[in-house]
Amino acid sequence: MRIGIDVMGGDNAPDAILAGGLEGVGLLSADDSIALVGDEAVIREGLAKAGMTDHPQIEVVPTTQVVAMDDSPVTALRSKPDSSIVKLARLGSKRAGDQRCDVIISAGNTGACVAAAQMFLRRLPGVTRPGIAVTIPTFYGPIIVCDVGANPEPKPHHLHQYAHMGSVYGRRIIGMDDPRVAVLSIGGEEGKGNALTVESAKRIKGDDKLNYVGYVEGRDLFANKADVVITEGFTGNVVLKLAEGLAAGLFKTIAREIAAVDPQSAAKFEPVVKSIYAKHDYHEYGGAPLMGANGICLICHGSSEARTIRNAVRSAIKYGQSQVNEAIVDALGELEPVTEDAA
Repeated sequence: MRIGIDVMGGDNAPDAILAGGLEGVGLLSADDSIALVGDEAVIREGLAKAGMTDHPQIEVVPTTQVVAMDDSPVTALRSKPDSSIVKLARLGSKRAGDQRCDVIISAGNTGACVAAAQMFLRRLPGVTRPGIAVTIPTFYGPIIVCDVGANPEPKPHHLHQYAHMGSVYGRRIIGMDDPRVAVLSIGGEEGKGNALTVESAKRIKGDDKLNYVGYVEGRDLFANKADVVITEGFTGNVVLKLAEGLAAGLFKTIAREIAAVDPQSAAKFEPVVKSIYAKHDYHEYGGAPLMGANGICLICHGSSEARTIRNAVRSAIKYGQSQVNEAIVDALGELEPVTEDAA
């Protein structure tokens, strides 16, 4: 397996991304390799400092441009053809022949990553619009939310496909036996929500290949009522950021209160708090897959640290071995074909 990493993408790029990529080398098997895509001088300097200049499993792919986090995605792809995001996506394209990467990883501009992946990787057969599936840790185990940012204005058939993609991901990657699928809404009663929510739920409920359990509200995400939660990209992204911020703030508050009430006990409880926080830390999950892309594209959080990228490499290896894309094609092949003009 050949894994491409966008060294220039992310709030902490290039140092943290490069460090994470180099740490990821230790996770590779003998036949695997990593392609570091970005500013050649920066990458080679980092390799020299790490004593990995001539490492046989590392390749440097030079670029001269960078897509900034606040760049307009489409404009950036057109005006910066030699950016790390564009070049990485080209490497992930099956049309690139011998230069193809089996997996591409970026913590850069999410919109640009999604646009580049759709432009160069294209879509799997039967997929009308890819979606980002993120794993969110809860008190009862992980749940999958799709979409969290790739498709903010979807149609019902997109969400129906996300239900299948999320279920495949749950079974193949998370180890769920029969993932419970729910649609995120403003109430648990059937018929609540906007037209998109109601029609999407109707489609998913009528599909006997899915284990549909109904609507869930935001508070239900942490109440063990579903394993796969389907929503549109705008709301999904808000939910993701809210969960991240709440988890970080909650554990900081607990640690601070323990120290204030009983300073002598603080040191005793610190390992426990850290252990629990690690189970609810998005850095531990690495990247979120762009489900439906004709290839493996992992999109990491913009604030990714070295360990985030290392864990993304670990996730990429597992994803590639689990044949998720093949299972998605099989699942969607049983659905009635739709086009982008479909309501």
